[in-house]
Amino acid sequence: MELSEKDVTCYVCGSENDVGLHVPFVAHGQSGSLARYTVQPQHTGWKGLLHGGLAFTLMDEALGWALYYQGLRGLTAKAEARFRAPMPVGTPLLITAFIVERARRIVRANAQVRRDGGAGEVLAELKATLYLALDARLEDTSPGI
Repeated sequence: MELSEKDVTCYVCGSENDVGLHVPFVAHGQSGSLARYTVQPQHTGWKGLLHGGLAFTLMDEALGWALYYQGLRGLTAKAEARFRAPMPVGTPLLITAFIVERARRIVRANAQVRRDGGAGEVLAELKATLYLALDARLEDTSPGI
């Protein structure tokens, strides 16, 4: 399977997806990614609260960008989420992910959703195992982990 470097139709980050979230990610620290998103009414599950699947999706996307910023490509193979607190409409969120460990084609990484600003309360977290693509490097000059 061919994985493109960036996909403008991605549901989470794609600039050309009319129904997407349009959440831009940036590099963060030595091996991570970061994004900001404010909970929108059209993204709720229970009345007034961010759908848990979307919280998971934001964290999963952050994992992918953490790989991308290391010059790697891969897919989430296994993930365990823990939701600590509800995320009401209007809540500004900070989504981060960091690569923790790499062993050949297996990467372990963590992601979090925090309340953006103030004490930065952890609202959700994800521990994941990612599987790197056969040709995992986007380019030969990318930094390694």
